[in-house]
Amino acid sequence: MKGDNVIDNKLETISNLFEKKEIRSIWDSEKEEYFFSVIDVISALTDSKIPKRYWSDLKRKLTEEGSELYENLVRLKLKAQDGKMRDTDTLDTKGILRLIESVPSSKAEPFKLWLANLGNIQSKF
Repeated sequence: MKGDNVIDNKLETISNLFEKKEIRSIWDSEKEEYFFSVIDVISALTDSKIPKRYWSDLKRKLTEEGSELYENLVRLKLKAQDGKMRDTDTLDTKGILRLIESVPSSKAEPFKLWLANLGNIQSKF
């Protein structure tokens, strides 16, 4: 799936809400894994007015530090606010947890709990 820009019938798009912020996500049934929009997670954690810029700066910093997080990014088409499908940086649950650790935020712990709860629901199926 890495680098694949086409969502086929093996992927099912869902939306999740975290503290009134939408976190776009997609389920990969082959890998049995969720992929989450990085920009949406940044927005929920930071309340940044320009989460794309925050992510761009963080990507640069993480790359300079030798973080492997950038290498784990998967570009997937997710529905944007304008209704169009747009390429979006996504990470799986493990990658999102690493991202959360890289963002100073008082919302980090509640977000981790939300992800853990999501994992518990997922494992029941």
